[in-house]
Amino acid sequence: MDNALYVGLSRQILLRRELDIVANNIANADTTGFKVESLMARAEPAAPAHTADGPRPVKFVVANGVARDFGQGALRETGGAFDLAIEGEGFFQVQAADGARFTRDGRFRLDETGRLVAQTGHPVLGEGGEEIFIDPARGAVSIASDGTLSQGEERVGKIGVFTFDDLSVLEKVGDNQLRNASNMPAQAAERTIVRQGFLEASNVNPIVEITRMIEVNRAYQSISKMMDSEQDLARRSVERLGRVQ
Repeated sequence: MDNALYVGLSRQILLRRELDIVANNIANADTTGFKVESLMARAEPAAPAHTADGPRPVKFVVANGVARDFGQGALRETGGAFDLAIEGEGFFQVQAADGARFTRDGRFRLDETGRLVAQTGHPVLGEGGEEIFIDPARGAVSIASDGTLSQGEERVGKIGVFTFDDLSVLEKVGDNQLRNASNMPAQAAERTIVRQGFLEASNVNPIVEITRMIEVNRAYQSISKMMDSEQDLARRSVERLGRVQ
């Protein structure tokens, strides 16, 4: 196969991956706390077959990870007692079977034991890493801007909001949750406000993502046409060489 076809194929593989990411962004445009993602790419020099005056090395394009935009999404008022949104940096922490997870999805509820849990059923952790229990019989729960939970005059806990010096240590694990893939410890987030009765919307801009999808499709089609032209040129060259001989 000609080097041009190898380069084109590497670009098509990358565009397929980018199309998957864009489609996932669009699908999660209404997902609470979802953060838009984009594909990163890099050039990878290689030394395939070459002619005497051809370029060396040939540079292929390969995926170099997925970037995640942790920018603030719009806050939407719901009025739910355990619907919480973070205004500013940070994540809520929940405890899964395989360890701590972090999320901006504040759709919380009480389970049958009165424990505060996420939609997945994972317990929501307090500022000290403890589980939070609430007795509904004691009255309505108010949640202050610092995450403190109170029933009347009694303080019943405080929801922890955590962050990291380097957010790239967080990797997606499903259910709109992230896990710490490093040894970097989480730390209490500062300058953060917890809003009771609100949820954070996705920061996906559907118009931008649909435009990106169109651009990716056009680029894929353009490369397909280039590869078809290269194959046609090679075929005609072989046919002419055969006639000359």
